[in-house]
Amino acid sequence: MSSETTLILFKPDAVAKNLTGQVLARFQAKGFIVRGIKMMHLSDEILAEHYAHIATMPFFPSVRSFMQETPVIALALEGENVIAEVRDLLGPTDSTQAAAGTIRGDFGFKDADAKMRNVCHASDSQEAAAAELKRFFGEGEIFAY
Repeated sequence: MSSETTLILFKPDAVAKNLTGQVLARFQAKGFIVRGIKMMHLSDEILAEHYAHIATMPFFPSVRSFMQETPVIALALEGENVIAEVRDLLGPTDSTQAAAGTIRGDFGFKDADAKMRNVCHASDSQEAAAAELKRFFGEGEIFAY
């Protein structure tokens, strides 16, 4: 295994419920290293690009509205097999299906109608991570030390 970097977005539900520190602590407890972190408001343009796979769906306006309820926190996280490991730590996208002990199982909404309210977005592949990191971090905003 080699080291890789992934994108995590702390979604508005995590920000509003003040869960970001607890979730970040779980990532760091696994030995992952923060390489970049910032709070930002998401524009319509960045959301249309990030959610291009659903941007034409009738439910996209509600996704956009949710993602703009509060600022989000973008996190560049590095570690061995970090992409798969983070997704395992988070649990299934649908928090109602997430087991206790996973981040979504412990902190996600348990309302089947609130599937987007699942604490974090995490890149699902190295290719997605590379594109997403460029989307949310500019030149010089991801650090190696």
